[in-house]
This record gives sequence, C-alpha cells and structure tokens, in this order.
Amino acid sequence: MGYMEGLSFLLLVFIAMPVKYALHEPLLVRFFGSAHGGLFVGYCGLAAVLYLREKWPWQRLALAWILSCLPFGTIWFDRKYMR
Repeated sequence: MGYMEGLSFLLLVFIAMPVKYALHEPLLVRFFGSAHGGLFVGYCGLAAVLYLREKWPWQRLALAWILSCLPFGTIWFDRKYMR
C-alpha cells in the first residue's frame, strides 16, 4: 500500500502539477489527486489497523503518518518496517 500511495504522490507532484501550471490543463490533477486522496486515506487507515493488530509502538504509527506527507516517505517506511 505504501508503494502505491507513494507513487500516486510522486505522479501528482512531479507530473500532474507541472502540467496543470505549465499547460493550464487541470485534468491530470483531478485524476491523480483523487487517486492519491483515496490511497492516502487507505494508507493512514491501514497504518492505524496495523498499530492496533500488530501492537506497534505509537512512535512507529506517528512516523508512518508523518512520512505519508513527504515524497518517497511511504516507500522508505515500507522498505524499512514492512518486511
């Protein structure tokens, strides 16, 4: 889930947003923004479920949520903690 959320964020920030402002075409932002929004909510919810089910320390949950706001953050988190 972290890889999908991270990829959607990267596509939104590095492809859709430049197209919106350079070419004045907001369609990609609508598409990737909606996809990213759903994946973001799903990722944060899944992190909360894992916190409860796997008895994660609260710091790990906080880290997952903080990194979900940074490019490549969820990808790094998944590689480190979700093996």
